[in-house]
Amino acid sequence: MQTRRDALKRSFAVVSLMMGAGMLPELAQAFEKSAFDAKTMADVFKALGLPMPTESKDVGLTAPDIAENGAVVPMAVQTSLPGAKKMLLLVEKNPSPLIAQFNVNPSVDANFQTRAKMGESCDVYAVAVMADGKTFFAKKEVKVTLGGCGG
Repeated sequence: MQTRRDALKRSFAVVSLMMGAGMLPELAQAFEKSAFDAKTMADVFKALGLPMPTESKDVGLTAPDIAENGAVVPMAVQTSLPGAKKMLLLVEKNPSPLIAQFNVNPSVDANFQTRAKMGESCDVYAVAVMADGKTFFAKKEVKVTLGGCGG
């Protein structure tokens, strides 16, 4: 006979697997909402429980040198480091610096593209989070001629 406790354990395991596979993104975002609400880059890393990253040539960031419209700035993050678990995209001077978080598993190439809003010219960071908790980054300055965050 299956007890209620056994049923809850199984359902929790299924939800955990679905979150890990990216099938429940809204639930996963709820767990890390404080990182997306953070106002500084240091607060983002604190909310995610990560150390401040060190620079690495194995992490790549593609973004324009000059963005004519800050409302739609194309960016791409990638890493060749084995064992990457997450890729983060941060815009230093945005009201909320954490723009995107991509979960990486062994069957996925750690290469992601998106578009982001930028309120003003500043540094953009691509951060690779490794399985052992270490973090590595690449950065690039992007100049914005027309701000996308109300500017």
